[in-house]
Amino acid sequence: MGWTLWSLQMLSLSFVFIIGVVLFVAVSFFVADRFQTKDAIRRNYPVIGRFRGWFSELGEFFRQYFFAMDREELPFNRAQREWVDHAADGESNMVAFGSTRNIGAVGTTIFVNAAFPPIDGQFASTEPMVIGPECRTPFVARSIINLSGMSFGAISRPAVRALSRGAARAGIWMNTGEGGLSPYHLEGGCDIVFQIGTAKYGVRDEDGKLSDEKLRQVAMHEQVRMFEIKLSQGAKPGKGGILPGAKITPEISAIRGIPAGRDSISPNRHEEVDDWDDLLDLVAHVREVTGKPVGFKCVIGSPTQFREFFDRLALRGEAAAPDFITIDGGEGGTGAAPMPLIDLMGMPIRESLPRVANLRDEFGLKDRIRLIASGKLVNPGDVAWALAAGADFVTSARGFMFALGCIQALKCDRNTCPTGITTHDPRLQKGLVVEEKEARVAQYASALTHEVEVIAHSVGVSEPRQIRRRHVRIVQSDGTSIPMNEIYPSYRAGELPPKFQRPPDAGHTLHLP
Repeated sequence: MGWTLWSLQMLSLSFVFIIGVVLFVAVSFFVADRFQTKDAIRRNYPVIGRFRGWFSELGEFFRQYFFAMDREELPFNRAQREWVDHAADGESNMVAFGSTRNIGAVGTTIFVNAAFPPIDGQFASTEPMVIGPECRTPFVARSIINLSGMSFGAISRPAVRALSRGAARAGIWMNTGEGGLSPYHLEGGCDIVFQIGTAKYGVRDEDGKLSDEKLRQVAMHEQVRMFEIKLSQGAKPGKGGILPGAKITPEISAIRGIPAGRDSISPNRHEEVDDWDDLLDLVAHVREVTGKPVGFKCVIGSPTQFREFFDRLALRGEAAAPDFITIDGGEGGTGAAPMPLIDLMGMPIRESLPRVANLRDEFGLKDRIRLIASGKLVNPGDVAWALAAGADFVTSARGFMFALGCIQALKCDRNTCPTGITTHDPRLQKGLVVEEKEARVAQYASALTHEVEVIAHSVGVSEPRQIRRRHVRIVQSDGTSIPMNEIYPSYRAGELPPKFQRPPDAGHTLHLP
């Protein structure tokens, strides 16, 4: 009886204590909210007003898991992410009953199945393609799908290691991003594209200028197959950046060639490149120093601007051409950028890619300049569309981030990434087990390639790059679809509708939309 009475007394005291703590916290919040001046809601509705902020912050997570339909969420919906997840796990992506895709939405792509496709034994398969055949060391690229630029520093050490190993297993190339070449890029033994950003990280001298000596040192690595001069990227065209000194560890300092502990500024463009001629000069210089294929990456603001590039190139001759051009769409991703740039700047890849491909082919440079498409291309249909539009290769960053385990938490810029991909917090990085994730990276790349080959087989061609615009139909506002080669007539064989056909001696006089 005494024990029971004592227990009840302790329970009562605990209850009173908890009530007291709750009241104390509520009064503290009330006073703080009433006398603060930044938030009108909290000032007018102390304590209760705080719930609005909490619910707004938590809303994105609840929508992702409970309220958003499979095809609704942005920037990538659940159906897209789950396809990548199943592919990365080596699981089947077979579905039952019917598609959940709204095929009546304007802009939807529909592939034209062949009336009499090849029998199963005559499946489509990807063939290697040479980039920079005139270089001292050309690059024979084995895969259509490859890894886009993600810098060490923007993503974590275990993430780079897993991507490097997975890329090697899948036979794809890995782009370093503009942060320089780290030992973790080289670890897996994969083919590497070294990206030269506006700050020249990894190949700069003490004054921040391009260093030929360091270019040669990088080119000496057999794994480094190509060099990509980055003019801009989809999520932040025309925007430079600042790498805070607090993030520049001795390791980052050594890799990027910048002082440790001091802010480092990336200009919004290459200071020595004022026009297209300067760009062609830079391409030629890097190619001469390294002996390897050189191209550039950019976002298209206007096809008119790019016609000027090809006009200048025509005057200088085919030998001056870049070996490849990477086209990033305005929907491209990044770790952090101002919202106006993410939302408003740059043509989307669905419009810019076919226009640039037309220009390249119009000037007779199809076999000289390889086109690489980038920008939200993570599923088989995205890749097959890009090949039909004129791309020779497709690169993806976010698709491979999903393969690493990214859950689209939208915390890339806060050092709190829960999956360990974009954080430098050792506790969070422990969640990313390299051996497990490298397998997922390789399996995603292999599954993506295989299903693009399935699409190619279904439209009746023997290699994915043979998919043409006539094999794709685009849904219009009235619900009907029309062939893509009627929207973007192509210079490829059989793609120009009759009204656009040129006489054999017409030269470069036909300017398509």
